[in-house]
Amino acid sequence: MAFQASYGLVSGRAAPGATRVLVRVDGRIVGKRRLAGRAFTLDVSLPPREVTIRVETVDARGRRAGRTVRNVLGLPRAARPRLRPPRLDERLQRRVRRLSASFPGTPGIYVENLGTGQAAAWNARATFPAASTLKLAIAVAYLTRSSGAPTAGSRSDRLLRGMLIGSDNAAANSALVSLGGSTSVGGSVVNTLMRSLGLERTEMYGGYLIGTSLEPTREPAARGVPLGVVAQPAWGVGKATTALDLAQLHRAVWLASAGLGPLGRPRAGLDAGEARYLLSLLGHAQPRSKLGRVTHGRPGVVVLHKSGWIDAARHDAGLVVWEGGVLVAAVMTHHSSGAGRRSDVLAGDVAEAALRRFRG
Repeated sequence: MAFQASYGLVSGRAAPGATRVLVRVDGRIVGKRRLAGRAFTLDVSLPPREVTIRVETVDARGRRAGRTVRNVLGLPRAARPRLRPPRLDERLQRRVRRLSASFPGTPGIYVENLGTGQAAAWNARATFPAASTLKLAIAVAYLTRSSGAPTAGSRSDRLLRGMLIGSDNAAANSALVSLGGSTSVGGSVVNTLMRSLGLERTEMYGGYLIGTSLEPTREPAARGVPLGVVAQPAWGVGKATTALDLAQLHRAVWLASAGLGPLGRPRAGLDAGEARYLLSLLGHAQPRSKLGRVTHGRPGVVVLHKSGWIDAARHDAGLVVWEGGVLVAAVMTHHSSGAGRRSDVLAGDVAEAALRRFRG
């Protein structure tokens, strides 16, 4: 579907009399098959970027029919969701500790190869002011009350695009009001959903200031990964979350894109198409900042993420995808005199270290 992510599975139903089907990506044939019936599914390789897909059928007389789908976020086969328990990667853990020590304030970091489970963390359960990172949580809750992915240009589509790509506060507040009649009640709806996903340290705490930019599940058993609180920043009250919770939220959306995980359960309310729609939006959010720094000079790497910041704190969390797999990373930072660009550099360095490690 347009404006959704795709892992390369192309399904459809051919017109009567069709004998062959072929798939083109940006004009190049990437898959073809003879038809034994009218239904078909092809597994094709997609580059990790936005593409145009055309599916054509051909009958015995050479006549063609087809459909073109634009604005598809291509993701490689290796990034397809699967369930893997996290386990400590000691080499990456040492690198994460060194990077944490280089930041002059308080960081919280979690990173995991979602294909293998290799993981590392530092101060991952410390709570930070969440800022705009929780707009993804609002979007997930909003879609659980919807029926299918929004159509392009609809009110819901404009709302979610504004909230996740433009990080618009008014759009986030409108979504919260849609959930509960007010931003405070809508925030409670979001909190309840996050608790059902196992995100016990995430707090929505009402709406955003205008003018600024199922059954409960256990956290996956993280064998040896240090998930404690090393240093808790002092910042007061308000929207809160942790690096671990943000990583778990992005992981849950990724799993749901294949009908897996806590959001992929029949009663969770987020179907695979809605999750793939969210992944597509995350793929358009500030691609070259924070975690997105890892894409510099790497055309085969894409980042699907949601950042957030206030003066004292800057964060980013999301998925880093390359042809060989996918990782989730969450980097949160706090400094009482201002986090600044050093936070962006730390996020990029963490993503770089993980990508180098997991790509071998």
